[in-house]
Amino acid sequence: VQLQASGGGLVQPGGSLRLSCTASGIYFNNMAWYRQAPGKQRELVATITRGRNTDYADSVKGRFTISIGNPKNILHLQMNSLKPEDTAVYFCNSPTMTYPWGQGTQVTVSS
Repeated sequence: VQLQASGGGLVQPGGSLRLSCTASGIYFNNMAWYRQAPGKQRELVATITRGRNTDYADSVKGRFTISIGNPKNILHLQMNSLKPEDTAVYFCNSPTMTYPWGQGTQVTVSS
């Protein structure tokens, strides 16, 4: 299984981005988005369960939305009201980090 994240880029503070994650050969059930800022450890940003229950890190609650598309082999992260501190490489994986890590997608929030 190879996870492929995309949709990152450079955006001004207050802007929005929509990240996507795809993988061949599997359907997503319990999944998560993570991010790693320069010099920091990878952190959990958002999770979604098979029952579509979601949970978010306090730092992104109310601004980010995680969802699974249809068919269930695409994962999204809608990011609104972006802040400079959201700058990081974003990765997708399961909440238990079942799959090999992909390369992630760079999100840079800067004016």
